Amino acid sequence: MKEILIKTERLSKSFSSGGSLQHVLKNIDLELYKGDFTVIMGASGAGKSTLLYALSGMDTPTLGKITFGEKVISDLDSDGLALFRKAHCGFVFQQMYLIDSMSVLDNVLAAGLLVNKDKKALAGRARELFKLVGIPEETIMKFPAQLSGGEAQRAGIVRALINTPEILFADEPTGALNSKSGMDVLDTLTDFNNQGQSVVMVTHDMRSARRGNRILYLSDGIVMGECDLGKYKHGDEMRHKKLSDFLTEMGW
Repeated sequence: MKEILIKTERLSKSFSSGGSLQHVLKNIDLELYKGDFTVIMGASGAGKSTLLYALSGMDTPTLGKITFGEKVISDLDSDGLALFRKAHCGFVFQQMYLIDSMSVLDNVLAAGLLVNKDKKALAGRARELFKLVGIPEETIMKFPAQLSGGEAQRAGIVRALINTPEILFADEPTGALNSKSGMDVLDTLTDFNNQGQSVVMVTHDMRSARRGNRILYLSDGIVMGECDLGKYKHGDEMRHKKLSDFLTEMGW
């Protein structure tokens, strides 16, 4: 039986817009499991990123409960959520948000030092991670502007993993990349998931979605359905058909 990592109960999020209340997430009951590569899909405006931000403690729900392990994170204040994110979560976004005036290595170390003050140990772990994502030693001493988009995003993944998070959240991580760079990033995420890293990814791209073992489809703030694809295997054409059929059924 899979271990529950995150559980939501009647999770809801509303925003005030133009004097009226906009309900973005509506009473979502959901369980996310340790070791899964969970993909959140849906049309634009369905609430995908809002759900990811709530699950990760980057935003607070209007109503409902979010439990991470044994801790109810929906009860935490902003300081408590910041501590929670640093201790448990890694983040990869569509934009890399690397600091231009720092080397790639120093960008990663800056994130690590927020949790672990042992700079030597952090540098060793960072170099191991850079090797795993295929970024050579000479490249990590460069500045972000000297990297390709794919290299910068893989460096962002290293930064997200430097503190050994229990879960990695990725919001459209290939959205700003060309096909080859996007594939490299997907391969990197898949490799880490195969090693046991829990991943939750928002995407609108079927190629990216195929990497997940569990697909959740959001529509108007409600989880309308889910699809179990099993672990990713390169060249599995039935996987593509199963996902395509599911998305058609969901009205994609």
